[in-house]
Amino acid sequence: MSEPRWTPAQRAAIDDRGGALLVSAAAGSGKTAVLTERIARHILEGASPDDLLVVTFTRAAAAEMKKRIGDRLSALAAQQQGDEAARLYGAAEGIGRANISTIDGFCSHVLRRHFDIAGLDPAFRAGEEAENLALRQEALDELMERYYAQ
Repeated sequence: MSEPRWTPAQRAAIDDRGGALLVSAAAGSGKTAVLTERIARHILEGASPDDLLVVTFTRAAAAEMKKRIGDRLSALAAQQQGDEAARLYGAAEGIGRANISTIDGFCSHVLRRHFDIAGLDPAFRAGEEAENLALRQEALDELMERYYAQ
């Protein structure tokens, strides 16, 4: 499989090693492909999937990202031999445990891990959209009543 033809902006995003990166572009512009290649190269250079934090907007996008990274790492591993091939195959298998999720998924993970520090019940759960809407409306109603009473 030949390497895609990257635009200069895509190449810059892939090659930049400055640390954190925010990618914002229109649908179909190649964001997932660029991030997949960037992450695969970080791992090829020695990073671990455990070092990652990738935040997407949807669960489907996070799942797609994990699949693509795993596939790319497997392809890179097939080009290697010995310990390096084994390391990359191991990284491909471990990508499912990497911090690649939505922002609410990441926050839930952090809060579940540190519920005691956050003062939460360890059995907390995120509300469904309808529940959250009702709670927001209730809070707004209480606030308006308080201001009205003043």
